[in-house]
Amino acid sequence: MSRIFLSLVTVQTAVLGYAIYRGWNIGDATEMAAQDAVSFHMKFGLFAILLCCFCHALLLTYFMGTGRWLEETCTAYELGPEFRERNMKLKWSAYPAMTVCFALLIGMMITGVAADPASMVKFDGWGSLTAAQVHLWVVILTVSINLAVNVGEYVAIRGNGELVNAVLDRVREIRTERGLEV
Repeated sequence: MSRIFLSLVTVQTAVLGYAIYRGWNIGDATEMAAQDAVSFHMKFGLFAILLCCFCHALLLTYFMGTGRWLEETCTAYELGPEFRERNMKLKWSAYPAMTVCFALLIGMMITGVAADPASMVKFDGWGSLTAAQVHLWVVILTVSINLAVNVGEYVAIRGNGELVNAVLDRVREIRTERGLEV
């Protein structure tokens, strides 16, 4: 799972980077000539956000599945609570940061929509920052935190994979001791 997650996060980061590149090169979004670039940036940015959400949701699903498997296996082979407790610790260490990422991704989208001059939302910015500059700072914050969270998620997936392998090794030992197929 760690290789799959790493591959998806690499693609996700490249897609985010390209969306940022396209947004950076729009120029004056109020000009009609820039509307195609704005439209592409918005569509590609939405794709990038969905891809980020998919990666976080994949982690959530992975921990739900392996947690259930560990619970059933530990009960069936009477392995004790320590494996399950380690799994829960890994899982719950990733969830708060993942939730922050979801909120930031939504905030990034909201500020992007608000920065669009054609939007019905009339947002001029905060203080001396224009709406586009606010969106850019939210993008920088979101991408930075998302990358840091992805690193933490990868570490949690690796740790959980090692935990699953330890349970499998213990189950093999028990099955061998009992003369069962391995």
